[in-house]
Amino acid sequence: MSAKQPIRLGIIGMGLNNMASTLALLKDVPDLRYRLQAVCSVPQDVVDQCVRKFGAVFGTTDYRKLVERQDVDVVCVYSPDHLHTEHCLAALEAGKHVVCTKPMVTSRTDAQKLVKCVRKTGLKFLVGQTMRFDRQFMMAKKLFDDGDLGKLIALESYYVHDIRPVFKFTPWRLTVPQDFMFGGCAHSIDVIRAFGGDIATVHANAIKGNLTPKYPLPDNFFLNLKFKSGVIGRVSGLYGVVHPPTPMMQFGIYGTKGSLQAEFTDNEPGQIRVVLDKLASHKPMVSTFEPERDLSAYGHGAAVVRYMRHFQECLDKDREPSPGVEDGAKSVAAGEAAWESIKTGRVVKAWNRF
Repeated sequence: MSAKQPIRLGIIGMGLNNMASTLALLKDVPDLRYRLQAVCSVPQDVVDQCVRKFGAVFGTTDYRKLVERQDVDVVCVYSPDHLHTEHCLAALEAGKHVVCTKPMVTSRTDAQKLVKCVRKTGLKFLVGQTMRFDRQFMMAKKLFDDGDLGKLIALESYYVHDIRPVFKFTPWRLTVPQDFMFGGCAHSIDVIRAFGGDIATVHANAIKGNLTPKYPLPDNFFLNLKFKSGVIGRVSGLYGVVHPPTPMMQFGIYGTKGSLQAEFTDNEPGQIRVVLDKLASHKPMVSTFEPERDLSAYGHGAAVVRYMRHFQECLDKDREPSPGVEDGAKSVAAGEAAWESIKTGRVVKAWNRF
């Protein structure tokens, strides 16, 4: 793609105040060339409002009409989780590059379908994992990649979010229902995979919090992981709880030269705390991150802008996006292994052969 051409977006799952609405405002970011062409949502009155508010050329309630349009280069999938496979495959088969919000899909079988389709078409595919594009993560990744933390020993991540308020403005999460192993834990699994690589085994436990009696699935999870490298890890995903007096998201990196903790909460300050063994004092060095101007209902608008900037660079320079379709597939496979472990009580091997 020419570095001078506009990149024309079609968005499936467009709402007035959801994360996808951030994409409609990318035209105001000076170094980005994205232009909103088409939106798809339900019901029709939401489509009409989005067309008027965001200036889309075309609006529809039928995703097939959107992916077939010749004036759309990239399809962004922000629909409910259980529709991602259908929508992503339709876009890829129509010759469109794809950005898909997390979780990519909710089963290993569907993940394999997307991996095969991306390989067959040669199109670009980015999983919109916002945590990878938060400033805290990017700083931690640089410290790790530069060798400041040494060789990995252990990794941990948690995502704790009282989900009851979210049910009110995204009721599909309750009525479908959303599986929070994928809709929640996928964040934490992906973050530590970015440092530790492929996961070898998973042992998991789960419980239903019953704070929302109509929600039928377990919604609180603890996962113990072992990576192929031998590094150990753990993931906590608690969604059926009263929100605790802790950050919403946090991850820890423990290495032979240093340890790091990073934290993020929607629309609140975040931190990174680092202890380096080479320094005489082991008092933590602290970096604080003030909230960024947000463009979405979830507090991740600035991270969305950064991952779309990354995707633009991948289109211009013919690079593979990260996290890509295989990253998304392996995170899903780890979640599926966790569910098998919960049901059987056994340690389960995670699937990585995509």
